[in-house]
Amino acid sequence: MTNVRELLSKSKYDQVGAILKTAGRIGDSSGMEVYAVGGLVRDLLMSKILNDIDIMTVGEGIPFAKQLAGKLGVKKIVPFEKFGTALIPHKPVQIEVASARRETYEGNSRKPAEVTYTDLNGDLARRDFTINAMAMDIRPKQFGDLYDPFGGISDLKNSLIRTPLDPDETFSDDPLRIMRAAYFVSKLDFIIEKDCRQSMKKQASRLKIVSWERIRDEFLKILSTKKPSVGLTILQETGVLEIVFPEIHVMYGMDQTSEWHHKDIFAHTLQVVDNTAQLSDKMELRFAALVHDIAKPDTRRINDEKGYTFHGHDAVGERMLNKVARRLKLSNKLTNYLKKLTLLHLRPIALVKSEVSDSAVRRLMIAAGDDLDDLMTLCRADITTKNPNRVKRYMKNFEIVEEKMADVVERDAMRAFQSPVRGDEIMTVCGLTESRKVGEIKDAIEEAILDGKIENTYEAAKEYLMEIKNDFL
Repeated sequence: MTNVRELLSKSKYDQVGAILKTAGRIGDSSGMEVYAVGGLVRDLLMSKILNDIDIMTVGEGIPFAKQLAGKLGVKKIVPFEKFGTALIPHKPVQIEVASARRETYEGNSRKPAEVTYTDLNGDLARRDFTINAMAMDIRPKQFGDLYDPFGGISDLKNSLIRTPLDPDETFSDDPLRIMRAAYFVSKLDFIIEKDCRQSMKKQASRLKIVSWERIRDEFLKILSTKKPSVGLTILQETGVLEIVFPEIHVMYGMDQTSEWHHKDIFAHTLQVVDNTAQLSDKMELRFAALVHDIAKPDTRRINDEKGYTFHGHDAVGERMLNKVARRLKLSNKLTNYLKKLTLLHLRPIALVKSEVSDSAVRRLMIAAGDDLDDLMTLCRADITTKNPNRVKRYMKNFEIVEEKMADVVERDAMRAFQSPVRGDEIMTVCGLTESRKVGEIKDAIEEAILDGKIENTYEAAKEYLMEIKNDFL
């Protein structure tokens, strides 16, 4: 029997260890088997930070959770009676307590049709992958004893993703596990066992029974990994991407001009995502990298001189994201962010030309607003050529653009830009009530500032208002 008590003795696990020992004492005093399970055991064996605690009881978990919460000073738990589980909202480490259980499923749903209580091995057998199907006894006398009936330790050592039972059964019961396999490969840099991978491909169509909210959440987790392209490639190769994100799937094998290192649009896009991941931990920005060329397949045309062209793919892509957002149930905030960066991603490099006016630079900065830094990061990540001379030239171009932005006006002032003369004053001066005309006058003042006709001061704006108001009245 392997014992991992020593691993928990590290100082970084002090808080987690204290909670587990408290839970173990409660189990021991009530004659109940109590184990730490799943991701906690996996991450402990990999010496990773433990962010969540999963506790499994052989017996009723909800009463146990109430006792543990009381010991930890947590007043209320969140019970899920049907599944015999409870959430303890303990900070900074969240705790989930679950009764050892088996689940049976109907063919048209990933929600269990029946839940029955079982023993330790029965519970571990229902889990998604062997690396998550290990348990550690946390009762005082057995503290640290590790149970590994399906070879999870070996699979950790061999960097292997494998299911405890027949993969067809595992993935058919809960098709979302197919996406979780891609996530773990991307997160841990593992490989998927051959039969498991074949089953993922075979069962991919069953993802249609999964809610879009759950699909979205797993997809965003893949984007949040160190190298998202690993998981995204698995989704493509197993047929999942065609189901959950057909707009990206269709890029696979589609050529673009040879100017880029990756002639394949899909490969280029994944490289941009990985480049972005190296530059930023922000999931939203990585998502923007994934969709920035989403309209290239729809806008691809052949030009005798230039080869493939994609005219307007920025604007078309922005519109396509409305449909994507509805399907994936994206928030309005994330949707607007993705649309903005997709629409603007070609504009920074267009400012390199020496004859570009200050007003053009101002307009881009105003359009990007608080997302200007993200836009510039995306544009840098969009350089996927391996030609060092091209890279040097492109980077020099971005330096030119940034110098122009700095020369035009301080960035923070421009982000907060609006007419120094506000709507209330325009109504007073012009004798108007709230109406579209007030907005038109305000827009005219802002346009004059952006075009450099007047200074961005209250005095200049007020004077300009007096000059133009009769044109609108």
